[in-house]
Amino acid sequence: MADPLRVRLVATDRSVWRGEAILVTLVTIDGSIGIMPGHSPLLGILENGPVLIRQPDGVEIVAAVHTGFALVDAGEVIIMAQSAELAGEIDVERAKALLEEARASEPGPGRDAAEKRAEIRLKIAAER
Repeated sequence: MADPLRVRLVATDRSVWRGEAILVTLVTIDGSIGIMPGHSPLLGILENGPVLIRQPDGVEIVAAVHTGFALVDAGEVIIMAQSAELAGEIDVERAKALLEEARASEPGPGRDAAEKRAEIRLKIAAER
């Protein structure tokens, strides 16, 4: 078996997670992708969505990621997001309030993005 991937998940304001993985899944503008050791180099634009990181011991880390980039090269995956929250960090009540606030705002792309971010947070928090 190939060496595990070295993974870094960073947001604009902090380093969210760092470690090794045997699988990383994320959502790009071209669709969902899975990255395993030996993956070819890649630069992808992230959509709002979940990121799953499966560690070599089978433990899974799940995060809500909101736009950014993913870089895969030389056995390393770097996920650079505008914002990112691990499942255990998500404040469910705040996410519900943000969802209601988004739904009450004027229709448009900003509303749609805010609504999707809140829905992703709630979905990830419910699955943990």
